[in-house]
Order: sequence, then C-alpha cells, then structure tokens
Amino acid sequence: MAFTADEAFILLRRAHDQGRLAHGYLISGPIGSHKRVLAGKLAGLITGEQSGDGLQSGGVYTLEPESKSRRILVDQIRELEHALHMRSFSGGRKVGVIFDADRLQPNAANAFLKTLEEPPGGSHLILVSAQPDQLLETILSRCFEIALRPTEAPASTPLQQRLLICLQKASQRGSADVVAAFSLARDFQECLASAKTVIQGEAEAAFKDEEKRYKQTSDARGWLDDREEYHKALTEARYQAQRAALLEVLEQWWADALRQQAGVTTLDHPSFAEDTAALAQRLTTTQLLSKAAALENLRNNLGRPGVQEQLAIECAFLKAFAA
Repeated sequence: MAFTADEAFILLRRAHDQGRLAHGYLISGPIGSHKRVLAGKLAGLITGEQSGDGLQSGGVYTLEPESKSRRILVDQIRELEHALHMRSFSGGRKVGVIFDADRLQPNAANAFLKTLEEPPGGSHLILVSAQPDQLLETILSRCFEIALRPTEAPASTPLQQRLLICLQKASQRGSADVVAAFSLARDFQECLASAKTVIQGEAEAAFKDEEKRYKQTSDARGWLDDREEYHKALTEARYQAQRAALLEVLEQWWADALRQQAGVTTLDHPSFAEDTAALAQRLTTTQLLSKAAALENLRNNLGRPGVQEQLAIECAFLKAFAA
C-alpha cells in the first residue's frame, strides 16, 4: 500500500514514540512523491533535531551518485560505514541516507549489505529510490519499505498516453489471444524504442556541446573520455526510468479494472474508465490479479542482470494480455 509522505511520517512518528523504529528503511516512489522530504523528516526524528532540514542534522550522513558513471562506489560506502562507527557530535543516534540507492555499483551493494546486516550501534539506514526493483533482493529483504504516492497524480507523458491508447484499442477489439498479446508487446517495445531514441539524441547533443567548448584545452581528451562515460551512464539511467514509467501504466491499467470491480471511483486513468470497466465486467478478480502479477514479475525480472529485455517482455505480455 502506498502512502503520501505526510501519512507515512505519521506512522513513523508513532513507531518512534513506541520504540519500534526499524534499523533499515527503503523509501520508494515516483517523482513527485516527496521521497527526499520524508527521508529528511525521518532522519530528524531519529536524531531528535526536527527543526529545519533533518538532512542537515548532526549525526546524519548522506551520499548519492558522484562518480563519472553515476554509480555509488564502494569507497563511498566505506566512508559512510566509517562515519557511522564514529561518535556523533551530539552523542545521539546516527543516520546514513543513500539517495538513488538503485545506482549502487555491485561491489558497493555487497559492501552495503554487510553494513545493513550489522549496522553500527545506535545507527539507522535510509535508502531512497524511484526504482527499487533495481536493488538486490538481499538488500530489499533487510529493509522496511515505505512506498509513497504523489499527492497529485502527474499528467501522463506523450509516450504514456500513446501506450494507454494502445491498451484502449486492444481492449475494444475484445480479442485476448496470443496474436493480440504479441501485438501489444510490439506496441510497448516501440514506445521503448522511441524513448531510447530521444534520450540518446539528447545525450549526444549534450556531449557534442561539451566537446566544442573544451576540445581546445590541454587535458581535453581525458576529460572528454570521462564525460562520454558519464553521458552513457546517464542515458542508461534515464532509459530505465522511462521503462519503469511505462510499466507503471500497464500496472495501473489492471489496477483500475480491479478498483472498478470493487466499486472504487478514484482511478489512475479516469479518461479510460469505460475501457477498464469493461475489463472489470469481463474478467474475474483472480484473472485480474494474475495479469497484474505478470507485470510485477516483469518489472522484477528487468532489474536482474543478464535478462533479455525483449524475451522478458514477450513472456510477460502473453500472461498479462492473452486469455
């Protein structure tokens, strides 16, 4: 169940007052869900300094991607671990906050897992991520996840709207067979390809602009090599974010059908209420849950190394959109 940041903080404050705060939290949610705000409020609650930005409190140590590859490196984790072992200036509790935790480099993730399993005395760890499916299962299992939702539903992007129209057309055709599922999978992959083309084009333009400005400097070659690697990593991260946003539309499609079946009037996509209502009437609750689960498994599988994206999508669409 997803909460607003304010709702989540009320529950966390109650747990704090009862002495039941966990040692490790994962704050997840899309853009606009105020993840950073909640992380700051929770950090301040733990350290006892709730005035101002809790992230600036004594005893709070933060880190986020800084390297040219936009990854969190093992040296950063070692520094955080060292800081948490030291006595805080106030002598109180300590908090380590990791933003964009899904960007943990593999060695850093393994090093952090050890810290998470045996946190230094008097310390808490907070991970913040918009893509928690990219984290190791072993890390996820050791954190208490707080899933957030935006207080206001963000407007659909052009690609999300395009995908919704594809879903609408598939629903109106009424056919739910292998051919229809593969056709919808192709539509989804075309949306991904469009996103990748735009992202790569923007990255190439940004790099060329930097190349023009710095190619006359004496150390331009080494500097530009670093920037090229940075832009490649940024492209990968942005593509994964776009893919996650499109997957969210698919999940919301079946969630709206389930809501309609249960008589809930608040929908993620009210403009397509007639279409999801038709699905709610045509399918059983068990069928709707099974289709939603297929998409959740797709999200999880795409976060694993070595998984072929196209094959994973086609297999999931057969389960989610064929009879």
